[in-house]
Amino acid sequence: MTVVGARPQFIKAAPVCFALRRAGIRESLVHTGQHYDAQMSDVFFNEMSIPAPAFHLGVGSGGHGRQTGEMLARIEELLLAEKPDLMLVYGDTNSTLAGALAAAKLNIPIAHVEAGLRSNNRTMPEETNRVLTDHCAALLFCPTDLAVRNLASENITSGVHQVGDTMFDAVRLFTPRAEARSDIMARLGLASKQFMLATIHRPYNTDDPAMLGLILRAFAAIGSPILFPVHPRTRAAMARFGLELPANLRAVEPVGYLDMLILQRHAQVIVTDSGGVQKEACFAGTPCVTLRPETEWVETVQSGWNRLAWDSAEAIITAVQAQAEARPAPSIDYGDGNAADKIAAILAAT
Repeated sequence: MTVVGARPQFIKAAPVCFALRRAGIRESLVHTGQHYDAQMSDVFFNEMSIPAPAFHLGVGSGGHGRQTGEMLARIEELLLAEKPDLMLVYGDTNSTLAGALAAAKLNIPIAHVEAGLRSNNRTMPEETNRVLTDHCAALLFCPTDLAVRNLASENITSGVHQVGDTMFDAVRLFTPRAEARSDIMARLGLASKQFMLATIHRPYNTDDPAMLGLILRAFAAIGSPILFPVHPRTRAAMARFGLELPANLRAVEPVGYLDMLILQRHAQVIVTDSGGVQKEACFAGTPCVTLRPETEWVETVQSGWNRLAWDSAEAIITAVQAQAEARPAPSIDYGDGNAADKIAAILAAT
């Protein structure tokens, strides 16, 4: 049984779903409904040809405790009824933790894809979800050597496998489809490397009017055209706080995965607070600025391809200007694009 619930998990799960089928492993997909907007959910299943979920819990948004608790109760019911051999979870969302805890309580083995990541900021709900899930898991599929070392520092060495990053698998798998199908550049009248791309969704950037206003002021000062696919949370926050978009910021609805791959490749700089988009920027060869005080993808920062900027408009402006300068793309090891097949092979042999 696989539990997913949010946009990044759909992307990570797609190549693994296909690999499990090739390996003859029967998978029952559960969608918690953590991301329920059609542009944040349905479009990803359609574009990537992911099998329709066998179960859709429809939990929706809410506070962390209520949301996680409701998922936990409903997943437990499914586990008792379906009796799977293993629970497979991805990443660091509330859906991840709920799936892991439900399985752990029923002594069902857990496999965690994207294990071992650490931002070392325990105030982030995602960090709590990562740590607890890793300590529940029997199989830990790590994307990098650093992730393996992080687990070892917490005395987790059994069942650990460095397989690479399934998001890298997805980029390799779906980029040809994106190039063939996406018309996003023509549809929006964009020229390659003549715009920046921004995504903002994390609560500490959207739920604080001062912080969200600071980010928008920085965007205005940058002056360059910025395409801004607006997350539903961010759109609601801007309306609630009475914040207006700067003239150089072009707001559009959230875009699908194939369109996003094309936009990331053609942007001059990507500015984001998303964990997944940081990596996708590197895969696309586009410099990135991450609007966070730290990141779990430290390799991207160590390479210089990603910069952290968060505490002031000036820091954001300086980071974006520095990243806009031309440079050779670094080599960051996120595997060989076959992480999903490695995961399926290990599961088949377990």
